[in-house]
Amino acid sequence: MSSVAERPQLPFARPNVLDLAPLYEVLRREAPVAPVTTPAGDPAWLVTRYDEVRELLSDKRFGRSHPEPEKASRVSTAAVQDGPTGNYETEEADHARMRRLLTPAFSAKRMRMLTDHVQQLVDGYIDQLIAEHEGGNVVDLHEGLAFPLPVAVICRLLGVPESDRELFHSLSSRMATLADDDDPHKARAEFNAYMTGLAEGKRSDLGEDVISDLVRAQDDDDDYDYEEMIRLCVGLLFAGHETTVNRIGLGTLFLLTQPEHWKSLADDPAGRVNRTVEEIMRLGAPGDLGLLRYAHTDVDIADVTIRRGEAVILSVNSANRDASAYADAETFDPDREERTHLGFGHGAHFCIGASLARTELRIVFETLARRLPGLRLAKSMDELEVRPTITGGVTSLPVTW
Repeated sequence: MSSVAERPQLPFARPNVLDLAPLYEVLRREAPVAPVTTPAGDPAWLVTRYDEVRELLSDKRFGRSHPEPEKASRVSTAAVQDGPTGNYETEEADHARMRRLLTPAFSAKRMRMLTDHVQQLVDGYIDQLIAEHEGGNVVDLHEGLAFPLPVAVICRLLGVPESDRELFHSLSSRMATLADDDDPHKARAEFNAYMTGLAEGKRSDLGEDVISDLVRAQDDDDDYDYEEMIRLCVGLLFAGHETTVNRIGLGTLFLLTQPEHWKSLADDPAGRVNRTVEEIMRLGAPGDLGLLRYAHTDVDIADVTIRRGEAVILSVNSANRDASAYADAETFDPDREERTHLGFGHGAHFCIGASLARTELRIVFETLARRLPGLRLAKSMDELEVRPTITGGVTSLPVTW
């Protein structure tokens, strides 16, 4: 791999929150597996083209663990996806056990049971926005809907008191920050302590929720250690709301900056919402980095040899905008010919919460289009502030109608 000084450093400068950096298109065309420098200053390979990203997502020669963790490249200063996780010797078995434990919680049946609850929540949040808007006031769709909904849903599913939502929202934002004025690893320790206390409370009062299920599994399985359970709980709570929050915001921006698509959705909310959500998932992947993997052996791909232990960043954002995979790939078009996007990953690590995310997004956009067909942005795109976190998104989303 070339020296750090010769490689472009992530994150690349981007025109706005909806567009990727132009450099991604250059790399897809000229160097789909390219040496880069991570935000933490370490070397890594960046994979940008659809075919290679899809292939490596399901390639068992890559994992989240590292054969020598102390030598692993770090991706960022955040405490989320910053470096290797898990045990190199047991990663595959540990992942299979985790999937077995969590699959029932995110089953289609469980999602159908949650649908009425999500609909009630969305209608309630929109009622509040309408009340705040009385007299023509500008309202913040981020604070009024995009943030509280995924938080309330994941709280219910995991068995977390919704009264703690501001606490863990603050902790998760601090964990994911790329700013220099906070300590993400201190926030991670605080989050671990919070989840430890919650799990201990569940132990004496088990309920019908995911954390209770994990506590039961930990009690019954000597190979499933307590620290692993806490890491899993923290990961679920973080991932279960952060990415959906951002996709609600980015999806709204895609639709409202292209009013013809918003009008089409408003004219037929139930009929058009599924395709609209899949296009949001394709283009609206949050963050500026990608999925981190480490090579567990030497691998040749796209005329490049990735050596054992080297870091690989799989840019789902770039892959989903690859012109060799999608016609007019950079264009938001809910009517496009359907093709599998990588917004939920691929292969063994396909997002276990995909059905939950789809349920929330479909209800949000169908209900918004049906109840607020005149929705429009109250600020220009260049006035919106991007969150300085690994998951990206916007800090606020002012709207009116």
